[in-house]
Amino acid sequence: MIYVHVPFCKSFCTYCDFYSEIRGEKVQNLFMRELTEEIEARRDEITSTLALNTLYIGGGTPSVLPLSAIAGIADALGCPPPDEFTVEVNPEDIACKGPAYARGLREAGVNRISMGIQSFDDTLLRWMGRRHDSRRAVEAFGILREAGFDNIGIDLISGISHLDDSVWKDTLRQAAALSPEHISAYQLSIEEGSALAAMVRDGRYEEADAEQCRRQYDILCDTLAAAGYRHYEISNFAKPGREALHNSAYWRRQPYVGLGPGAHSLTFSTPAHGNGGEADRRSWNSCTLPRWTSGSEILSPAEIREERIMLGLRTDRGIEPSEVEGKDISSLEKCVGGRLRIPESEWFVSDAIIRDLI
Repeated sequence: MIYVHVPFCKSFCTYCDFYSEIRGEKVQNLFMRELTEEIEARRDEITSTLALNTLYIGGGTPSVLPLSAIAGIADALGCPPPDEFTVEVNPEDIACKGPAYARGLREAGVNRISMGIQSFDDTLLRWMGRRHDSRRAVEAFGILREAGFDNIGIDLISGISHLDDSVWKDTLRQAAALSPEHISAYQLSIEEGSALAAMVRDGRYEEADAEQCRRQYDILCDTLAAAGYRHYEISNFAKPGREALHNSAYWRRQPYVGLGPGAHSLTFSTPAHGNGGEADRRSWNSCTLPRWTSGSEILSPAEIREERIMLGLRTDRGIEPSEVEGKDISSLEKCVGGRLRIPESEWFVSDAIIRDLI
């Protein structure tokens, strides 16, 4: 299970605080060289996580890369063809580069696309700093379908203070009409270091209130349920059987290797103090180009338990009752196999419920 962070964008979105740089040929070449070196240095870690053979190339905006770079990453990894190979794309890149680029992604082994549409309202898209408009988003989706992609996910954003419910409903109707296999819908958050955070400080933006955010979350759940989507994680909906293999493994705390600047990893290793058992190690790469460094920490049993609860209760799969033994579980319900989960009707306030259980 491998994640590769591609830290390049053509422009920066209003709400984003992810590490990224403007791509140029020189810095791209440096990135590819350093990434190849990291892959070789961590070959054993990579091999140890291939029980779930998925590859996710995220960013940044991986679709700003030429096809040769996408294929080069897969070749450098040298793994068996992934069961799920996802690449994040910007609609404008796909619409601009056209069918040849989309077919090239397929030829490179990519079998799943995650496309950041965010909205079908052009006024909102301009406010977000997105490079595409609604027409180009629909055009890009069609290009991907014609290239043979039968597993496409799209991202949407709600909880914007000037997002009217009617506009949100229309965005959801248009999303469902495209019939993607997967929809991720996130509530806008204010991330320190983003342009949006500066707008809040300067009084140029006021956050949406909890009532509006809750109302739009309920509209999301109801609309996508009616369209046949399974709500399997707080922010994620899929047609039955099309749940993201890679992201689902994060929520189950399966080991993975993160490569590239800004990537994180979870691996299992014997601790240095030698207690005879396995330990969970989280590691991370610094957000710098061209050369990035790494750090790591061994998680304590208490931290591991907290992660299992926090991640498990984000999903409809829930957690084992033993994780919350002795706690007040009146806010939870039983699901398959006697596991416990938060009812979907309370997922909007899941953070408070989880906080009380850990």
